[in-house]
Amino acid sequence: MFILYALPIGLAIGWVLGGRATGLAELQFRWPWLFAAGLFVQVALFSGPVSDRVGDLGPPIYVASTALVFLAVLANRVVPGFPIVALGAASNLTAILANGGYMPASAAAMAALGKVDPTGYSNSSIRADAVLAPLTDVFALPAWLPFANVYSVGDVIIGLGVVVTVVLAMRRSRGAAGQLPRMP
Repeated sequence: MFILYALPIGLAIGWVLGGRATGLAELQFRWPWLFAAGLFVQVALFSGPVSDRVGDLGPPIYVASTALVFLAVLANRVVPGFPIVALGAASNLTAILANGGYMPASAAAMAALGKVDPTGYSNSSIRADAVLAPLTDVFALPAWLPFANVYSVGDVIIGLGVVVTVVLAMRRSRGAAGQLPRMP
């Protein structure tokens, strides 16, 4: 949920810098259905009815859906800001793969939110022996924020990339010399 905050932050910065929201309409993405499919699978996977029953299929489904989103990000690397998003997505995918299909969360980050280790499959599970621990969910948003959750350095990098994408799109005007490249 950390990434959801990147959109309003990007809009606010873009507006303060003189950008217009109409610039966002000029963004063109390749394979938007791949983004949607990967994210839909993750929303379903981490909902109570599915996460309680998925069992041993959870980790491979999570890895596959994360890989789909990563492929979509790579397909859109020409969009300004998306190379930053790709770096964050690669960081998260690396941590998930290294930890057997789970994104480990630090006990301290989960405790800051008043959460315990989930009983069903979850994208964040407390692991004291996390591989590549600095890339895992070691931070927590303040509990008073809507959608407060734990997050990783990869999530921060993705959020930064989203902010850059939104700000640059808002600052561009139709017909400007630096117009976004058209997708094939």
